Amino acid sequence: MPDLFAPGSSVRVREVLHGTEWAWWDERVLSDDGTVLATVQADGTPMSFPPHPVPHPWGHLDAWTGTTVLKLRRTGDWYSVWRFFDADGAFVSWYVNFETPVVRVDGAVEVNDLQLDIVVEPDGAWRWKDVQHLAPSLASGRISQGELLAVLSEAERVADLLDRDDRWWAPWDDWSPRDGRI
Repeated sequence: MPDLFAPGSSVRVREVLHGTEWAWWDERVLSDDGTVLATVQADGTPMSFPPHPVPHPWGHLDAWTGTTVLKLRRTGDWYSVWRFFDADGAFVSWYVNFETPVVRVDGAVEVNDLQLDIVVEPDGAWRWKDVQHLAPSLASGRISQGELLAVLSEAERVADLLDRDDRWWAPWDDWSPRDGRI
């Protein structure tokens, strides 16, 4: 069993590209059972982008802005599930962020965003996002062929789950930053 992050504690999220830290920020832990880590990235969370040969697409930002995001990372999955809230704490949408499986290391977690996403509207309708970035990311070496194949396979499974409304993250449907658990 991995070391668990205590509710209310802070966890460093590091994006790692080609074995080197690419970006980092802190998120507040809501719960951690060793399989699903639930965190919140609040509006205004400072972000850092260490020097890296590949510029980070968010590298122009100093902080996460505009939304508060509940993030659910499940061990072994090639994606995390995000729940977006506007500045007033109202639910905006769910979001499936395809990324490398989360790795727990010394008070932090490491992932690498793999470009492809799914936006799930409040009514359950969903759509692909950023499909056009996959080929250029592969061609530039930003993602490997193995990562691309893993993401496409996982994307097919997630699309099937969404079509059947079989969402392991459904227990978080009623969570809101308004309930004070950030």
